[in-house]
Amino acid sequence: MVLGRYVLERKLGAGGFGVVWLAFDEKLEREVAVKVIPREGDEPVSERAEREARVAARLNHPGIVALYELGADEDATYLVSELVPGRNLGELIRHGAVSDRDVARIGIALCDALAHAHQRKVIHRDVKPQNVLVVADPAAGAGFAKLADFGVAHLASGDPLTRTGDVVGTLAYMAPEQAEGERVTAAADVYSLALTLYEAWTGSNPVRAGSPMGTARRLGTALPALRTRRRDLPVELARAIDAALDPDPEQRPTVKQLRSALEAEDDDLSDEGGLVQPGTLERLGLARRRRSRGHDATGLLALVASRAIAGAAAGGIVLGAFEIAGRTQRVSPAAAAGVVAIAVALLPRIGWLLSATALVAWLAATGRDGLALVVAAGAVPVPLLLARAGTCWSLPALAPLLGAVGLGPLYIVLAGAGRTAWRRAALGALGFLWLALAEEALQRTLLFGAPDGSMRLRAWDGSISHAAEHALWPLVTTPALFPAVAWAALAAVLPLLVTGRSLTLDLLGAFLWAAGLVAAHVGIATLVGGDQPRGLAAGAVLAVVVAVGAVAAGLRNPAPDADEVPRMALP
Repeated sequence: MVLGRYVLERKLGAGGFGVVWLAFDEKLEREVAVKVIPREGDEPVSERAEREARVAARLNHPGIVALYELGADEDATYLVSELVPGRNLGELIRHGAVSDRDVARIGIALCDALAHAHQRKVIHRDVKPQNVLVVADPAAGAGFAKLADFGVAHLASGDPLTRTGDVVGTLAYMAPEQAEGERVTAAADVYSLALTLYEAWTGSNPVRAGSPMGTARRLGTALPALRTRRRDLPVELARAIDAALDPDPEQRPTVKQLRSALEAEDDDLSDEGGLVQPGTLERLGLARRRRSRGHDATGLLALVASRAIAGAAAGGIVLGAFEIAGRTQRVSPAAAAGVVAIAVALLPRIGWLLSATALVAWLAATGRDGLALVVAAGAVPVPLLLARAGTCWSLPALAPLLGAVGLGPLYIVLAGAGRTAWRRAALGALGFLWLALAEEALQRTLLFGAPDGSMRLRAWDGSISHAAEHALWPLVTTPALFPAVAWAALAAVLPLLVTGRSLTLDLLGAFLWAAGLVAAHVGIATLVGGDQPRGLAAGAVLAVVVAVGAVAAGLRNPAPDADEVPRMALP
């Protein structure tokens, strides 16, 4: 976690100025992109990052990636921006995934974005395919592309970081005057945009050579006319692009004029092989289900299912408590479990808290003070560690249940479905805590067995002090809870090893993970001086099958939290 709220989940890309991560904002519960720029020297904030943040403060446009926050710590500077699900234009060009009409519409969207920036005296200076993001639902029409990375932008007034003579940007897309160190104008962005569109239509950049020196020699020379490479493109459109690539900035059209030329020829351009075709979208992982104004059918079904599972698990906890406490004539276990299940399904957090409180109070009222203390010891950490994951609060109950059938380690795979590393680690640790407490209450080996010094339920059931001495104290004064750390770590790293990108790599990652699981449990068993953990081999093998099978079946994302619609998988 960085800046106290952003959990870095996986790398999206890297460049000379830092690494971009997909991250989860724990405070606002949304996915964001975080650019991490390593700290250099004693400066608290990177000059480039400060420039980008200062520029972003001037811009507010749907065609420009929004910047949310600039922050720093002792290690790095962080730029937090909106997450744009999709691919950059460079990737799409390499895959041949943009049609002629797609390119024109991307150009129109970028013209609008640049016009907004230029109006606010911001020159981007680094327009190129890699800085153009095409969103995952491009069939919506013009405006489905966003311009990113204003880190080398020039503020036309009051910018002490930019001086005449500075040469910044990307050589192969740089306007001639920019490469010569002259003070740039909006015409420089027009040139770079035209070159980007030229490459998208032809598949190659006419400026780029085999070496930086060769590229530099081509700067400022007349480039091959677009129609020499694509004679099928409309004449007026090709002329507009050629004019925008004029070495003399005074001869280039304005952004507005270039936009008009792109828009005028839109109907005459082909859609073949482009982003409006489902096959292309599916091949690139860009296909997305659109959501309606309310919950769509899929999202609603997933939400109902997650709450139903949470309710059923909570009801199972109540039945387990009755089983341990023994039958009573006053309360029907089935009725109590049913009420709890419904309450948790309807109100996951409130229902769970009320049910847990009622269960502890009932145990205390019936003279089972010791058992009430042990139940409370398992319940209290749950909302503290999983504050925003209401439908996950009953999930740790599955650990002792799986342990009872000799498959305790399989629970770690379930914990590994959490959305963030923290959530996965918390679920893993809580699952082992509940398993260990169940072993204490039942005096039965579910994995490692009860620790030395613990006593059977009847010795401490009716007394808080006896429960503390003979049930909880042995857990905290011996290595009995050490496995909770291993379970937390194994759950946290599982999605990093089984990613769904390649079945071969997933199998390799899953086997490495299973080997780590076995090694950790054998090592802990040696430390505590016990026998081999119950169900370790079977649990590890089945864990590999479940982990890889779930990813292969497309069940990559965890169930949604209580009050949210599931996030769609991002490409």
